[in-house]
Amino acid sequence: MYSAAISPSAPAAVAGAGAGVSSRPAAIRPAALRFCGLRREALGLRSLRCSPEAVAARRTVSAAAAAAQNGAAGGGGFDYDLVIIGAGVGGHGAALHAVEKGLKTAIIEGDVVGGTCVNRGCVPSKALLAVSGRMRQLQDEHHMKSLGLQVSSPGYDRQAVADHANNLASKIRSNLTNSMKALGVDILTGVGTIVGKQKVRYGKVGFPDNEITARNIIIATGSVPFVPNGIEIDGKTVFTSDHALKLESVPDWIAIVGSGYIGLEFSDVYTALGSEVTFVEALDQLMPGFDPEIAKLAQRILINPRKIDYHTGVFASKITPAKDGKPVLIELIDAKTKEHKETLEVDAALIATGRAPFTKGLGLENINVVTQRGFVPVDERMQVMDADGNAVPNLYCIGDANGKLMLAHAASAQGISVVEQICGKDNILNHLSIPAACFTHPEISMVGLTEPQAREKADKEGFEVSVVKTSFKANTKALAENEGDGLAKMIYRPDTGEILGVHILGLHAADLIHEASNAIALGTRVQDIKFAVHAHPTLSEVLDELFKAAKVNSGIPHSVNEPVAA
Repeated sequence: MYSAAISPSAPAAVAGAGAGVSSRPAAIRPAALRFCGLRREALGLRSLRCSPEAVAARRTVSAAAAAAQNGAAGGGGFDYDLVIIGAGVGGHGAALHAVEKGLKTAIIEGDVVGGTCVNRGCVPSKALLAVSGRMRQLQDEHHMKSLGLQVSSPGYDRQAVADHANNLASKIRSNLTNSMKALGVDILTGVGTIVGKQKVRYGKVGFPDNEITARNIIIATGSVPFVPNGIEIDGKTVFTSDHALKLESVPDWIAIVGSGYIGLEFSDVYTALGSEVTFVEALDQLMPGFDPEIAKLAQRILINPRKIDYHTGVFASKITPAKDGKPVLIELIDAKTKEHKETLEVDAALIATGRAPFTKGLGLENINVVTQRGFVPVDERMQVMDADGNAVPNLYCIGDANGKLMLAHAASAQGISVVEQICGKDNILNHLSIPAACFTHPEISMVGLTEPQAREKADKEGFEVSVVKTSFKANTKALAENEGDGLAKMIYRPDTGEILGVHILGLHAADLIHEASNAIALGTRVQDIKFAVHAHPTLSEVLDELFKAAKVNSGIPHSVNEPVAA
């Protein structure tokens, strides 16, 4: 889910600090191994459960090099080059990149490795959505008949579905833990607190605290579900995504408060499993964070044909869990006038109103840092800013805790960028190149600016904006799957060919978006990428047609290499 989720990093525990740069022998340098999907083969050694001797050798080299560079040796130096507070996807990505760079690294975790994404977000939600996708196919009699297939009475085992999600989370959590241990990352258990410059204390309740020092500290403590005032959570009939992913029940009628990524994905799951859904959205339209044209099409495909109704422009001012035979009560008020509109009676309510940073207890007051709505203030290099607006030396914050882009893969990218900074290479992450996806059926994905955002930017800066679109109905592979519903849309500058944003709704949209996100990240222009060759017949040709449809002003140069004779 919150990839995006649908996001979302995690309430991984607190801990700290970082590093001098040290070299390490090429013979034991692993290839880049990062992000949620672990690649064992990327270690370069198939059976790499690093032996104690190999780990010790690497640490000796690292420590010696760091001491030489930092003017510190033996007991007079730091305990670690880098300490990371929080072992979610962001902390994990930073730790693996730090080890690759030869830094002696520790990660502090007070809950479980993997954070929100692995345990209560992206990973288990994808398991539930895999089930909902299969159910939708089996339930669509017309679709199955058009393919020549006959299926009767599809059903499901709720507990088996829940077990699938839990088992997947457990497997990925184990993979993350093993990958860090294999590379020599110290996993320290406990809640971490910054007690001073380059100093962190961590420990568990009932046990003595430990204190460590580090040249650099990364805060990667993630986020937790945000629950507005007036909503009573009981975890059974009124719950957040944390509870919903356990799938302890499938209610006949469920209200989902919020129609963003999280709410939309859960509506896909619940309706596929037989529930009726009512959306409660504070803004005047559903899916307010999406490009308006994509949101309108998504409503036609993902909302209107299903057992979903909705209330927009209203707040859920009070939600009372079901008790004593009474249903869940949801009091709705007008978002503008605050006048009472109606009271809903439903079997359950999922609160999907976003996420809040998990930053309490970090000890930021000890270093003159004040959070902003709970978020840790950072600059473009993820360096923490103090109350006076100055960068705090050797302290960084990544992921949901800084609020720049609350997506798990954004946290990992920020962590890698910070490690590059620590190692002396200036690296500024272009957040407009980071894709996002909603794993409904069909999927929605996006990167860069929406059309209204692009036009607002164009008005301010004085340039022209053009938009091109292609339909999945014109794609051979989509038609072969009988999945022709969908649209791809690109916003760009015709004067330069710069790609400002790409939005896709359709089959495997979450996979297709990366060609566009990489183009934005690398600064590839329309006039260049339209010469790229795509295999036929594939869904990638949706983007191929999109790029080819774009028209740039005459005289704009392109940098495509001259062809080489075969």
